[in-house]
Amino acid sequence: MASKQSAKDGGPPVTTADGFEALYGRLEEAVTKLEQGGLSLEESLSLYEEGMNLARRCQELLQQAELRITRLQESFIDGLSAIREEASEYTPDSEPQPAQDELPLE
Repeated sequence: MASKQSAKDGGPPVTTADGFEALYGRLEEAVTKLEQGGLSLEESLSLYEEGMNLARRCQELLQQAELRITRLQESFIDGLSAIREEASEYTPDSEPQPAQDELPLE
């Protein structure tokens, strides 16, 4: 179930189901409207509040993505370490025998 943060200006609420790109697009729209001006103080405050909620949610999503990447990198490094440990533990049972068509080195 998606959690919601209300937007006082009647815009769609910010939900946890919204993707980063959609949220960022809405943030850009709010910034553009604020920059264009011509809004009442209440409209400006409402848009600013919505923008802050959108920016906060975008930041949360970016932090989650960064954490996910960090965990994937750690998992990869742990996997490489395990492979190296297995390779260093390997010892052949005997010396390899030269092939029939090779001459032994003297």
